[in-house]
Amino acid sequence: MLKTRSWVKKRVKITAKGKIKTQKAFKRHLLSDKSKKAKKRNKYGVILSKSEVKKVLQQLPFSVK
Repeated sequence: MLKTRSWVKKRVKITAKGKIKTQKAFKRHLLSDKSKKAKKRNKYGVILSKSEVKKVLQQLPFSVK
C-alpha cells in the first residue's frame, strides 16, 4: 500500500510549473542574534535540485500528476 509521507506534504509546495519549493532553515527562532543580512537571505524559499526532486516525489505518490 502506498502512503503519502506527512512530513513531506507539510514542508513542500509544488509550483504551477511543477517545480518543488521548500523553506530555508534558521528563520524560526533566536533571530535577535542573527544579522539583518542573514535574516534577509532566508526570506524566500528555495527550489530543489533534480536529485532531491526525485526523492521527494517518491514520498508524495498521490499529490503529483
